[in-house]
Amino acid sequence: MGDCVGLCGGLDGLVRVDGDAAGLGVRLAWSISWGPPVGGLDGSVLEGEVERLLEELRSRYSLETLRLEPRVRALRDFYWRIGVDPTKTRPSSEALVRRALRGRWPRVNPVVDAGNIASAKTLVPIGLYDLERARPPLVLRLSRGGEAFRPIGGGEDVLPGGLPVLVDAGGRVLHLFPHRDSRDTMVRPETRCVLVLAAGVPGLGEGLLVEAVRETQRLLGLLGWESCPGVARAP
Repeated sequence: MGDCVGLCGGLDGLVRVDGDAAGLGVRLAWSISWGPPVGGLDGSVLEGEVERLLEELRSRYSLETLRLEPRVRALRDFYWRIGVDPTKTRPSSEALVRRALRGRWPRVNPVVDAGNIASAKTLVPIGLYDLERARPPLVLRLSRGGEAFRPIGGGEDVLPGGLPVLVDAGGRVLHLFPHRDSRDTMVRPETRCVLVLAAGVPGLGEGLLVEAVRETQRLLGLLGWESCPGVARAP
């Protein structure tokens, strides 16, 4: 974890957004968190947070009104812009809230659960990436066509050109922005260090992205994890 802690000093240079992706109006906020291996964490400490979140979401939204929420609309509009039908592939944050409104809440592992709580609370898509399995710096750029992508829960896809993707220094696609992550850097029981990344599109302001990252880190703190004090942003 020493390497993870050391990355805090170069947080601003850990991720960048290339000009072609920036032209879509995307923006990112990120930081780093670390602690004991995920498999040994006690996720029950988050149950009170989940209960309060579900109560809040049910008092604020219904399945009919959720799609009119400005943050949901902003994400849906961006999905249409990049050729993804948001009525078939929901923005991850919207999907979480819809599950909550139906009385269901996913439990994956304590670290992923912390990100999901923060995402549903802020309606910002949040990615968590095992930094011991990635080669920084990471770049958000448009795919060039032909890149391999190994999504969580899927096989291997060959990407067309023109899609916003997050790649590491080795050229591996870690994320299909802003809705699918790679199993190469997914959070595992042995994970001890993660990049916390908030995905922004036009209509989701920088302050909201920073709030989403900090809320994730607050929840990780309940699990006994530590975090870099700052939150970096791009572009």
